[in-house]
Amino acid sequence: MISSHFKRWITAVIAVPILFVLVLYASDLVFALFVTAVSLVGMLEYNRLVFDTPSMPERLLTILFALLLPLAAHFGNSHVVLGVIAVGVLVSLVGYVLTKARVGNFDLSSPARLLLGVLYIPFLLSHIILLRQGEKGINWVFFIIVIAFAGDVAAFYIGRTFGKRKLAPRVSPGKTVEGIYGLVAGSVLGCVVYQHFVFPQLPVAHAVVMGFMGSLIGQTGDLFESTIKRASGVKDSGEILPGHGGILDRIDCLLFIIPFVYYYKVFVIA
Repeated sequence: MISSHFKRWITAVIAVPILFVLVLYASDLVFALFVTAVSLVGMLEYNRLVFDTPSMPERLLTILFALLLPLAAHFGNSHVVLGVIAVGVLVSLVGYVLTKARVGNFDLSSPARLLLGVLYIPFLLSHIILLRQGEKGINWVFFIIVIAFAGDVAAFYIGRTFGKRKLAPRVSPGKTVEGIYGLVAGSVLGCVVYQHFVFPQLPVAHAVVMGFMGSLIGQTGDLFESTIKRASGVKDSGEILPGHGGILDRIDCLLFIIPFVYYYKVFVIA
């Protein structure tokens, strides 16, 4: 029996080079299509977690916007993305009024879950397309990867070795306070090393701030996805990545880190 830890490493050895090649060498369109595929799979997992089988219209709408939002980011800009979001809100609310509220069904859970899914996955994820298409975009995408994965590796091994105090046992029993210390240290160190050798145009102070804040924000994203799973009574969002679970299990922290770095770059650095 192969251990889950060994499966994690096998998956990483296969997936990481593919990810690096896509970020470095893929055209903007190919990269956008890759992000769209991730958005679609993530949304399918989300739908399985939060919707009952009869909720077919809501499922179809979430899938539609999982495809539209990343493509809007590629073919348009941030204004087009916001326009698609506005249309999504209007369509979901009008649909609720016409199909449910009109007949006396005043349960708001379906439109709320629909809008949460659209905002949570494709909207947040689409920012990585906007980021990559900007100045030094490839460097910024790798910077996000460094925040997430350097912190994740440090948190895993430090938490496993020294972890004693549970961080949020009802949400994620395996996470410890000591692991968070490792997470922050790993992310900050990784960002400083990356800044020094690869991205010297980025002031080191910004690298430290984004590494520190990004690690904590990303951990919040991890806990948020765990909350969705706990509410649904499942351990993993899917089984597509051996040892890692589903796509959402792998990108949960990235979904929060990506827009943080994007807007930090836009409003603080630029």
